[in-house]
Amino acid sequence: MRQNDKTAGKMQYPAHQAFIDPARTRPQMWRLLAGLGVVLAVYIGGFVIIMGILTLISGWDGAQSWMNRMVTGSTPTGSLLLLASFIGMALGTFAAVWLLHRRPIGTLFGPRPRLLRDFAIAVAVCTVVFGLMSLIPSDMEPRASLTMGLWLSFLPLAIVGILVQTGAEEVLFRGYLQQQLAARFASPLVWMVLPSVLFALAHYNPAEMGGNAWLIVGAVGLFALCAADLTAVTGSLGAAWGLHFANNTVAILIVALDGPLSGLALYTLPVSPMDTVALRPLIIHDMLATLAIWGIIRFLVTRPR
Repeated sequence: MRQNDKTAGKMQYPAHQAFIDPARTRPQMWRLLAGLGVVLAVYIGGFVIIMGILTLISGWDGAQSWMNRMVTGSTPTGSLLLLASFIGMALGTFAAVWLLHRRPIGTLFGPRPRLLRDFAIAVAVCTVVFGLMSLIPSDMEPRASLTMGLWLSFLPLAIVGILVQTGAEEVLFRGYLQQQLAARFASPLVWMVLPSVLFALAHYNPAEMGGNAWLIVGAVGLFALCAADLTAVTGSLGAAWGLHFANNTVAILIVALDGPLSGLALYTLPVSPMDTVALRPLIIHDMLATLAIWGIIRFLVTRPR
C-alpha cells in the first residue's frame, strides 16, 4: 500500500518532526503572513535607524554618501554597515515568532548541542574543500584588493558581520518559514521548495548582474535547497548555517567579484558580474561544488554515532 505524503515525510526526515513541533501550536497561515509583515517592518526600521544615526553624525549629505557605500558594499565600512543591517531581519523574525506564534525564540535554531556540532562540521568541510579547490590552476588570477594589515584590522568585525547576516537569513528562511510551512503542509514541495524559491528571488539583481542574473538565482536556489535539506535531516540550523557562513566568508572576505559587496575582500576577480562569457562557467563550477559539499556534510551529520 502506498503511504500518504505525511507518513512518507516523517520517514524521510524524522529529525525534522521535532524541529517543527513548536510551530504546530499556532500554524495558521494568517499568522505566518502577518509574521512576515513584522519581519519586513523591523528590517526596514533598521535601515531607518541606521540612516538616522548617520544623519546625526555626518549630516544629511554625509548620510546619503554613507548609504550609497552601504548599498554597494564597495568599501570596508560600507560592507560592514550592510552586514549589520541584517540585525533587523533577525530581530524581526524573533519578534514574529514571539508575538504571533507565542513560542520561544530558541525553537528557531534546534537543539543547541546539535546546532554547534553541525555548524562546526559544515565549516570544517567547506574549509577543506575550498582549500583543495584553491590549488586547482586557473586562467583567472585574483588581484589584491586590500593590504593585509587593513584586511586584518577589519577581519574580527567582518566575521561577526557575516555570522549575523547568514544567521539572520537562516533563521528566517530555514527556521521560521520552513518550520511554519512544515507545520501546515506535509509535502516538502511546499516547506522546502517555497522558501528556497523566495530566498533565490531575493538575490535577483539584473542591474548589477545583467545577463547572469537568472543563473545566479538558480545557483542561490540550489544552495537554498541544500541548506533546507540539511536542516530537515538534522533538525537544527547548524549545518545549513555553517555551510552558509563558510561560503559567504570566502565570497566576501577572501575572493570577491569586482563589484557589489567587495569592500572587505582581500582579493577580487578581474571580471564584471555582467560578463556572461567569463562568469557563467564559474557559476556552474560553484553549483557543482555546492552539491559536492552538501553531499559530504550530509553524510557526516547523518552517520550513526
